[in-house]
Amino acid sequence: AEKADSTEKSAFVLVEAIRKQILPRQIITRKSIENAISVIMAVGGSTNAVLHFLAIARAAEVELTLDDFETIRARVPVLCDLKPSGRYVATDLHKAGGIPQVMKMLLQHDLLHGDCLTISGQTIAEVLVDIPTEPPADQDVIRPWDNPMYSQGHLAILKGNLATEGAVAKITGVKKPVITGPARVFESEEASLEAILAGKIQPGDILVIRYEGPKGGPGMREMLAPTSAIIGAGLGDAVGLITDGRFSGGTYGMVVGHVAPEAAVGGAIALVLEGDSITIDAPARLLQLNVSDEELARRRANWQPPAPRYTKGVLAKYAKLVASSSIGAVTDLDLFNE
Repeated sequence: AEKADSTEKSAFVLVEAIRKQILPRQIITRKSIENAISVIMAVGGSTNAVLHFLAIARAAEVELTLDDFETIRARVPVLCDLKPSGRYVATDLHKAGGIPQVMKMLLQHDLLHGDCLTISGQTIAEVLVDIPTEPPADQDVIRPWDNPMYSQGHLAILKGNLATEGAVAKITGVKKPVITGPARVFESEEASLEAILAGKIQPGDILVIRYEGPKGGPGMREMLAPTSAIIGAGLGDAVGLITDGRFSGGTYGMVVGHVAPEAAVGGAIALVLEGDSITIDAPARLLQLNVSDEELARRRANWQPPAPRYTKGVLAKYAKLVASSSIGAVTDLDLFNE
């Protein structure tokens, strides 16, 4: 019933915004995107937010880079105890005060820009004026400010010779934040799933799932099946996984996605051989292939791009136009630069 009321109110707000000519570019600003990233960090939200905000910022002509996520992560604590690494779900969060409660706490501690305009015509500070500064005492979904789940945000940007443009990892709640192990290389999501289900993955292995990036997929699929199968096999805290694809919000463990440059354009993830040593070091924000620069250069000289999976239709057009995940996998980057 509450959702129906919310939907009805949304229609009134939208019509009023049209009447007042409150336009997207007035709402989507550098400050409002910083607010959105801060909220994502505070609630422990999805890695996909990184892609979405980069793309939204580019469409709105707002300067935003992967490094900005790391800057905001360093100053925003994780306040909510939510699945997959925590205990509660979104309806529990809603009952405990929801996103408004989280936003008010961030505002109170100077981690939100309160002067940002919302679609209602009010500022963020005006919308939150009646929300208490601390969450209700009779719940533990939203933690009090002085007792957060984690002192810093959960979405870390990893770099290294395996991801010179960057990669994205959820690093909170992981029992082994540093892992070095042999690469188990798969050219698709399906091939990796087959190996996991056949019991061919051992504790300490690092799965490499490549050619699933924006161009290679094409479309950067969510690796939900292999990550779920890893947990089902009892290996959630025992193996690492890196991919140029994406993850769903339900993914848990030492997993690194959005590896860029992707395999399809000759990124270093395309050059990994079965058994190579790989290090994932979340505290150091490092994703490293433990192979010499000379060896990498030799492999790169011998690398050939695979034939595209689609040669006609919308997916072929998409693969041709799409840019790196490190800038939001947008499709209009080089339209007029040819």
